[in-house]
Amino acid sequence: MSERRACRVIDAGRKSVRYRSTRGDDADLREKLRELANQRRRFGYRRLHILLRREGIMINRKKTQRLYKEEGLAVRRRRSRRRAVGTRAPAPVLALPNQRWSLDFVHDQMASGRRFRVLNVVDDVTRECLAAVPDTSISGRRVVRELTELIAQRGKPGMIVSDNVLGREAAVGKGQQVSLRRS
Repeated sequence: MSERRACRVIDAGRKSVRYRSTRGDDADLREKLRELANQRRRFGYRRLHILLRREGIMINRKKTQRLYKEEGLAVRRRRSRRRAVGTRAPAPVLALPNQRWSLDFVHDQMASGRRFRVLNVVDDVTRECLAAVPDTSISGRRVVRELTELIAQRGKPGMIVSDNVLGREAAVGKGQQVSLRRS
């Protein structure tokens, strides 16, 4: 005979059968779970279950999940990143060629599986491709050399814009500074 049958209660007024819970109290287990959750705020019930097992408390994962939920524990949400206050200044309207150049890297793969990259320099006003430099590897020194040659041919632009990739590409070693600003 199971434990539930031994603990059934018959409600004579309603003529129904209800079962009384035979579950243990688990107060000390709940306390330990709360303590671990406060120490490790980014841990969910699965990782807390592993910590409980390491401490010698052998319980079922489903029980850990049930107690975690009943205690109202939840992984704390990260705060969102603070946004800049105010509005950005609108980009100036450029109507003259050679005022603003854009740099971008594109990459692809050959049929043999070898990868290659292309450095593109585009005049934003005329949409003219000023340079397209293909190579298997384009170092920061190479970027600087190509820009220097292009500036010698076309003159210095008002500004050069790029995505964040350029910062990594143009980071030349040995303490050498790379400046793309007009001097």
